[in-house]
Order: sequence, then C-alpha cells, then structure tokens
Amino acid sequence: MQAALEITARYCGRELEQYGQCVAAKPESWQRDCHHLKMSIAQCTSAHPVIRQIRQACAEPFEAFEECLRKNEAAVGNCAEHVRRFLQCAEQVQPTRTSSATEAQPLPAS
Repeated sequence: MQAALEITARYCGRELEQYGQCVAAKPESWQRDCHHLKMSIAQCTSAHPVIRQIRQACAEPFEAFEECLRKNEAAVGNCAEHVRRFLQCAEQVQPTRTSSATEAQPLPAS
C-alpha cells in the first residue's frame, strides 16, 4: 500500500491532496462527500502514462509484494524488501516519448 501511495503521490499529487483535504474537512461524511475526489485519483492513476508503464514493467515485483502482504497480514513489516524491490523497479522506468509505445521496460541495473 505504501508503494502505491508513493507512486500516486508523485504523479497524481494534486488529486491526492484535494481528497485528503476533503476527508479532513468532513470527518462525519467523507465517504459520501469526497467520493468524487477519490474517483479523480483513480482516474488519474489509470490514465497517467508513467503509472501505466510502471504497472506493466513492474508487475512481477508488485505481485510479489501483494502476495507477501496476504501472507503477512499481521506483520506487514516483513514485506519491506518487497516494497524496496518494487520502488526500485518503478524508479528505473523511463517515460516513453510517444503514446504509441506498447511496452515499458526498466533500465538495466547499473
């Protein structure tokens, strides 16, 4: 979850900030009153080309991280290495210059 939040904050920070402000301002009704802002975050993350590239290029480390979370619900700290691997992969993804690119690849390890 932390990894997803870091990526979302980097590329959809404005949407995330607006949602956070709404939730803070409406503690009793945030689920209803801030739903449209939550949907704007989802739309941003679905549409943002870099996030789409990360999802594609880093699917394997992200799936390993999710599996670790399922196995360690009571001790998510055990998944720190999985988070690190996913974030390392995400950092290496370079945005493609054209929208017609069908595949994003992480840079080779240096």
